[in-house]
Amino acid sequence: MAGQTLANDAIQRFLSSKSVAVLATVQPSGAPLATPMWFVHDEQSLIMISEAHLQKVKNFRRDPRACVAVEGEVDGGIAGVIVQGQIRFLNTETERAPYIDALHAKYHGALASRWGGRAMPSDRVMFCLEANRVNAWGLD
Repeated sequence: MAGQTLANDAIQRFLSSKSVAVLATVQPSGAPLATPMWFVHDEQSLIMISEAHLQKVKNFRRDPRACVAVEGEVDGGIAGVIVQGQIRFLNTETERAPYIDALHAKYHGALASRWGGRAMPSDRVMFCLEANRVNAWGLD
């Protein structure tokens, strides 16, 4: 399934069934930094939240290139999706609101427990990986 888009039905179903993605950013030295992340998605991007002071966020601000890998078992075999693209920060409440709701729904209150409520804390940033290349394998 090389050269697919996130809008592909099989990719959408697969991503909806997974809890963790591995996000890779580019360190100042050029080395990769891989971090497991909770995520939600739409037909163009993967959306995540992080504490603003962490290295991955510093990496995005310097170099917005990133890659996400999501893998898992499907029908007894391995399947996965790799998304490459550019990070874009979601800076307004209007941009963030539907994704905050989606994150709360997907992770069944775990964020509210960590955040002390449903509002995204001020020390967090929300960003999306806008897909410019999607590769998938093991999906129908």
